[in-house]
Order: sequence, then structure tokens, then C-alpha cells
Amino acid sequence: MTKNCKIALRAAVLLLFGGAFFSRCANIMTPEGGPKDTLPPVIVKLQPDNFATNFKEKKIYIEFNEFVQIKDQNKEMFTSPAMKKAPLLTTRGKGIVITIRDTLLENTTYAIDLGSAIRDNNEGNPLNAMRFVFSTGDKVDSIMCSGYTADSYKADSVSRTFLWFYIADSLPVTPDYDSTIFNRKPDVIARAQNNGIFIAQNLKPVKYRIYAIGDKNDNQLYEPGSDLVGILDKEYNPVELPEFAIWFDSLRMYPSAEPQLYFRMFTDKAFTNQRLVDAVRPDQKKAMLYFNADYPRIDSLVFDNIPSDKVLIDPQTKGRDTMALWFNVPAEELPDTIKGQIVYYRHDSLRQLSKTREPLKLAWKLIETKEQQKERERIEKEKEKAAKEGREYKDPNDKNKFTLNIGAGKEVNPERGFEISFGTPAVTFDTTAVKLLVVAEDKSTTPVEMHFVRDTLNMCRWQVNAPWREKTNYRLYVPKKSITDVMGYQNDSTVVEFATYDPEKFATVTLNVTGEAGKEYILLLTDSSNKTLQEKRGVTTGQYRFNFVAPGDVRLRVIEDSNGNGQWDAGDVLQRLQPERAEIYANDRGEDIFTTKMNWDFEINLDMANLFKPMTMENIVNMLEEKEEARLKKLYEEWLKKRGEKKDEPQQQSSGGGMGFGGAMGGMGGLGGLKNTF
Repeated sequence: MTKNCKIALRAAVLLLFGGAFFSRCANIMTPEGGPKDTLPPVIVKLQPDNFATNFKEKKIYIEFNEFVQIKDQNKEMFTSPAMKKAPLLTTRGKGIVITIRDTLLENTTYAIDLGSAIRDNNEGNPLNAMRFVFSTGDKVDSIMCSGYTADSYKADSVSRTFLWFYIADSLPVTPDYDSTIFNRKPDVIARAQNNGIFIAQNLKPVKYRIYAIGDKNDNQLYEPGSDLVGILDKEYNPVELPEFAIWFDSLRMYPSAEPQLYFRMFTDKAFTNQRLVDAVRPDQKKAMLYFNADYPRIDSLVFDNIPSDKVLIDPQTKGRDTMALWFNVPAEELPDTIKGQIVYYRHDSLRQLSKTREPLKLAWKLIETKEQQKERERIEKEKEKAAKEGREYKDPNDKNKFTLNIGAGKEVNPERGFEISFGTPAVTFDTTAVKLLVVAEDKSTTPVEMHFVRDTLNMCRWQVNAPWREKTNYRLYVPKKSITDVMGYQNDSTVVEFATYDPEKFATVTLNVTGEAGKEYILLLTDSSNKTLQEKRGVTTGQYRFNFVAPGDVRLRVIEDSNGNGQWDAGDVLQRLQPERAEIYANDRGEDIFTTKMNWDFEINLDMANLFKPMTMENIVNMLEEKEEARLKKLYEEWLKKRGEKKDEPQQQSSGGGMGFGGAMGGMGGLGGLKNTF
């Protein structure tokens, strides 16, 4: 163990337990009419002692200076390593009893971490980061390491992440396929605090393979597809890592540290066997195919007596696991049961994709209710009467079932245009009949050339493209019966009037991008809640503009598009692939939210080499310090605003006291960095 780690360990023990003994005579109960009690319970007795060796006890008693309650035991408490039967917590007098219900391993260091489960009885003030450590052997493992867990896409901390440590020598060599977290129990478990920083204790001086698990369901299990996960590129021995400082964060009321390790967490897609789950026919001219996994590989899809070009395949989801089939043939030619077959790739028992052939039987039959039968008979009689009188029958109650949605509201972005969509796929679309007109102030009109492009992912959606002009009034006219859908329905005439954006009502954000030639990036302009407003793909170096930015708060997220596919790609645990990096741009003052105004130009110099610099320990510490300074500044401004005072910087900045401004990652509570204090 390094000198600094030893110092840090002693300091942490002093902070977490020493204060409990020194303060046990203090009265923290709230006097009548006095200030509210905000102090956590204080430990006055431990039986047996913490860090005991050759441990054989079944019960542990911890006494406090006041009555306590146990809250969220299953959520807060965990053991390292995990016990098959979790310990049971009960209250007794002014203390708690921890009952061990499992058979313990020999020569093993155990830690029972109570999280924030222990709270005082009156105000519910939690005693954070409370741990009881013992060894069933003659020594307690005492090496520590630290780290930081962040969401790889949001570029923000992930709280209460579990860290699973596996002794590397006990694991098989898995360069291409790593199933460790699915098949083995971790040797040591730690948990990050709310700020994403963790301090893993009671490690051995050996190499570990380490994983970060975001326990979304609080069940202390890893669930692919639901929980976030983080991996490292190699194994680490904690004694070979750089020295780090540790302190007690007096603002958050738990220990914190300089991180040695950095986890970029992502949601790893759960493996799902590919197979055709169901094939149904909800309508006479429509069938649905449901697959068990995304992106099914279909070799062929054929039906008896229906030409292939008359079967329209319409994916209903981005992953194409749900598909609609539309039969573009007259309804009277469709049998009650359509027979056919599909040839596609399905997973076998070894999880390998193999070509398979399955028959399809798509049955549909109209079953009339009594009301429907009466209505049909009425219409038939009316038709016969009209035919005898030599006129065309038209049902006055028959509404047009064709659905046309035009995505042009009152205003349209001239850089994007708009879309039109139908309820069912169009089989004929006379685009030459549709007219787009510019409407002048005197109401005169001028035709504008335009064209329609069908969406590649949605057969019912079309993009309307034209040489749009800013701050211009338009009229779109869709004449009657210019569109026929697969059901045989036709549209009614429609007229829509709209205007394009006035640039003076919007802001422009200009980005001057520098960096390594040949690398591609994705720029996402988002609002303050991270909803994407605009994006640009295939970005290299040069100047880029976001036009027509609505007034308000915005952020800039940048993705390092390593494979150039125009989207952010998550990692893969089994193949040990890291996710693509995504970062939030912040200026020299650490600000990452910017306010745009009408008729306003905002310029950002974006240095990709600096934004995506290697995540060394020094860079991680600097990044977290900047985030913490910004967070504390925001808290201070909110504090001033709440009291109606003038918003201003604090007159004196401190590295150890007060609100924690200037301290390493904030809130050092008067200690500063222990590395520099001792």
C-alpha cells in the first residue's frame, strides 16, 4: 500500500468512526423551540470490534447515541463478497443487531456495507457509508482504489453503481468473448456514491478484472438491456495505480476521492434468440409478422397466387422486428386463408444463425354482428333501388376512410421542409397533380417546383422537398383522388397554408471545428433537458452552422463517430467493446448551457483534440473539478436568488471551508486534499 493510501485510510477511519467516539457525549436532540436536528446518529459501541480477524461470530451489535430506525435495508445494504443469505438487520435499544445467516468462506475479508439504511428516529438523518469489516482469516485485506462512473452518452455521472472485482488469475483468458459477469460471483464488491465516485476497499495486491453495474432495479443483479454496464480495456492491480487523495465531502456527507479508474457506462443489449414469434392477419388486406429480435434476415417471402410485387412490406419499428404486409390485390381475389412460406435466419440451440423455412397460414374472415348485418342489408336494398332508378348509389353515412396528414404547421423550417403521411401505404400517387404556390402580399400566387421522396423506413411517410425561401407564405393544394392507398381508398381535396421561418426570430450557432484530420463526429444541439433540437453528421474540420435555433437554453453534445455510421454506438460486454465517446462542450468557465436570443449569432471554437483528450487520472480529476465548481456556483446563485440578494461571486473562495468553493471536487469540509494536508 502506498504512503498516501495509508494516510487516506487512517483519515477515512478517523472521519467515519473516530468522530463517533469523540462526540458520544454531545446532545444532538432538538430542544423545544430550537433548531432542527440535522446530525446523523453517532456510533458509541461496536461488538465485536471493526476489522476483527479470525471472525466466528453470528451477531454484530452497533450502539448509537440515540434511537435509530432501519430504512430500505434490501436497497441500501450489501455485502462484499455477496452472501447467499443476506444478513438481517434488527433494532435493539439504541442500537442495531446484524445477524449473519450464511456460512462464511475461510480466509476471506468480508464487508457489510449498510449504505444509508441507519437513520435517527426523529428526523431520519442518515448515517452514510457505514461499513463493518472482518476477516475469517488472520488478516484483513486493506488495499484501496478509486474510480468514477459516467454515462457514456450523456457524459454525466452515474450514481450508486456497483463495482464488481474479480481476481484475474482465477478467470479464463477471454480476449474475444467475456462472459465473466454472467457466470461468476465477484470476489469484492463496492458501490459508487451519488456523485459517481467510488472507493473500493479491502482489496488484495493482485490484478483484478473490474466491471461497473448500474443496478436499476436495486436487486444487486446485472440485467442486460436494463442496467447500465461499464468495462475496462485491461486488468488492474490497485497497488500499481497512481496515488490518490481521499477526503470527507462535508456537503454531501460521505467520503470522496480522486478517481484512478474511469468507466464509460452503456446499456448492453440483451441477447435474444431470433425467431418468428407470430404471424396474424388482422384485416383482409393486411398481415403482421412479429419477430423475437431486431433486424431479422429474411431471404424470401412468398404467397400462393399473390405476385411478390403485390406484397408491400412495411416495417413498423426501427429494428424491423414488427412488419406489416399489405396485399395490393382486389379484396374479392383474396381467400379466407392466405398460404405461403418465409425463409429467414433463426438462432439454433448453439445461438448460431441458420437458414430456416416456415409455412405461413394467414386466416381472416369477417364475422358480422347483428347491427352490421342489418346495416349491410339496408345498403344492399338502397343499391338495388338506385340501380332500378338508373342512378349511382352514395351512402350519406359513408365517411372517407383515407387518412392524409400534412406535417406543415403554421410555420416551417426552410432547411427541413415537412412530411406528409397516410394511414396506409399509397399504391398510386399522382405527384404532378399536387401544387405548391408562393403567396405574395397581394394574394397573387406563383407555382413552385417540388418533389416527393418516400421514407426508406416508413412506407406511409413522404418528404416534401422544394427550394424553400425564408419568411415566405406558401399554399399546398392536394386535389381529390390524386392518391389511392392499398385498401382502395382515395383522398379528398386538401388545401394547407403556411409560412417559412423568419430568421430574425431565431438565433444562429456557428461552430469552428478543429482537430485530427480524417476523424468524423456528430454534433447534437440539445435543449437544457438534453432533447435533440438539431444535428449534423459526418462532421470533420471546418465551419458548421445551426440555423433557426429557437431562443432558449441549449447544449452541445459531440459524439466521436469512430465507425462513421452516423450514429452513436454502445459497447458490447461479451466482445469487450467500449462505447463511442460522447462529450458535452463546456467553455473555459466550465459552463455547458448557453442562452440563445432572437436575431443573435453565437460562435463556438470546438477543439476536438481537447474535447476528446485521453482520460488520464489528471484529466478526469480536472474534469470533475470543473463540473463541481459549476455545480456549486449554480447552487450559490440559487441560494442568492432565493433570498432576493444581488447575484454575485462569493467575496472569498476557500479550499476547505464554507460551501467548498475551490476545493478538489468541492466540499472538503475544512480538510482540503488529504494528500496535501498530511
